[in-house]
Amino acid sequence: MIYIFWTCRDKAEAKRIIQGLLERHLIACGSIFPEVESLYRWEGKIEEGKEVKVMLKTVASHFEKIRSVIQEECSYKVPEIAQVDVALASPAYLSWVMSETKS
Repeated sequence: MIYIFWTCRDKAEAKRIIQGLLERHLIACGSIFPEVESLYRWEGKIEEGKEVKVMLKTVASHFEKIRSVIQEECSYKVPEIAQVDVALASPAYLSWVMSETKS
């Protein structure tokens, strides 16, 4: 099991993309953290803005497809798409994630 962290422009964009990933059985769940304040360097300047952080729950074999979907459908030129491997999880939760992400 993995988590994919992704940052996007707004909640509507996050919901739209999560819905599509759920319909394709690429993720078991998407959690939205509706307002994250970010400071970052972009094109030589330090920027500050409000964004939406998303955490997707899935299996490692789906990472590349999910990354591709996000890059195609997200409004950011360079979206954060980071995989975090889950070392341990409750057996029941892991089983649920595995069953929901079967193709």
